[in-house]
Amino acid sequence: MFELQQLIGGKFVSAKSGRTYDRIDPYTGKVASRAPASGVEDAKAAVSAAAAAFPGWSQVGPGERRALLMKAADVLAAKADEFARIMIEETGGTAPWAGFNTMLAAGILREAASMTTQIQGEVIPSDKPGTLAMGIRQAAGVCLGIAPWNAPVILGTRAIAMALACGNTVILKASEACPGIHLLIGRSLVEAGLPDGVINVITNAPEDAAEIVEALIAAPEVRRVNFTGSTKVGRIIGELCGRHLKPALLELGGKAPFIVLDDADIDAAVNGAIFGAFANMGQICMSTERIIVDEKIADEFVAKLAARASKLPAGDPRGHVVLGSLVSPEAAAKMEEFIADGLGKGAKLVAGGKREGSVVEATLLDYVKPGMRSFDEESFGPVKPIIRVQSEAEAIKIANESEYGLSSSVYSRDVQRALAVAAQIQSGICHINGPTVHDEAQMPFGGVKNSGYGRFGGKAAISEFTDLRWITVENPQQHYPF
Repeated sequence: MFELQQLIGGKFVSAKSGRTYDRIDPYTGKVASRAPASGVEDAKAAVSAAAAAFPGWSQVGPGERRALLMKAADVLAAKADEFARIMIEETGGTAPWAGFNTMLAAGILREAASMTTQIQGEVIPSDKPGTLAMGIRQAAGVCLGIAPWNAPVILGTRAIAMALACGNTVILKASEACPGIHLLIGRSLVEAGLPDGVINVITNAPEDAAEIVEALIAAPEVRRVNFTGSTKVGRIIGELCGRHLKPALLELGGKAPFIVLDDADIDAAVNGAIFGAFANMGQICMSTERIIVDEKIADEFVAKLAARASKLPAGDPRGHVVLGSLVSPEAAAKMEEFIADGLGKGAKLVAGGKREGSVVEATLLDYVKPGMRSFDEESFGPVKPIIRVQSEAEAIKIANESEYGLSSSVYSRDVQRALAVAAQIQSGICHINGPTVHDEAQMPFGGVKNSGYGRFGGKAAISEFTDLRWITVENPQQHYPF
């Protein structure tokens, strides 16, 4: 069991009340970690620490900020084994998934470091003679990041990296499901030399989340909020931010369509579908959630896909498996409900279907139709629907019949055709001849519709974490009409 303390003002401390809460290993049922159960006073302390650190950090030059973030990337990458141990116990994820998380999180810090000299403005022609008019970007202030458990190193790091690069100080509200992982991110940055208060990480018991989040968003010092998680909670965050006039960056749920057109390379499409559907047990916002295949090639595609899925090992995440534990036994029970619902309404089970505790096999349901839960709802697990269509137009229609719009894929040997299809899909991301699951630190990452708004990644994120200001230098002797 990991005994944890939260990070406030450069110090690792307990909750002011002394309360703690336990995170349970979803596979073994044992206590994975014990973390401080923060209250509103702890949240206020984190805000005060970040606000006190902001004037100094915002004046640190881009070269020094870059060097510190680069060092933080190296420190974080060196903790890959520690991240893996904690991730297995807190979330049930596998060691390879933890390793990928750590690698990409280090890349996110390095990309953020490269952006410190790209925070640029412009000179704007003015109608007033003798005036130099500029649009410049400046750090906004204290930024709050709220990160989830499913890709915890990646998303915890993403919640703070660009904010820091832009000269802001940050508070990371750790996920209740992985406090150890998110605190280890904070520890990495502290070890790299970030000044006290620049990075703060607080933890809370699940029952206190709403009160803590509201207190953080309401704090006048907090000027930006970013949240990655469910659309249900994202609506609450967005409403709170609107009430307090705080800009929000929201990356929410997904129901990613994976379209296989009739001229697709079937083996390539099977490869992409297997990875997109079952990476991290389907617990990724970009996970393939609807496999939409043209009827003319569906039999061959489904046979090959089912054969591959049936061979994916599932079990103890400490072993050599592709599918480890879901985040909770309740999440596994939900998968059984999806399967029973589909079979009861006419779907055909072609792979998997079994559950043991918190582990669910890679499962495929063929002939899924509207009205089935797996057609309409985000499963966030390894139960995936196959939807057969008669035409390209129907494939596009089905792809867009969702409240979500994060990631998508189109497979076709005709790239021009695929580009035309991609242009009609309502999503923030579309990959041609690649899986729905793909992320790179420099890419503009985000969705449309109920998948949220705003963009993480690279230059696109600079506008999310800075204020654009109009500054002029004028002739002091200019003439006025009165």
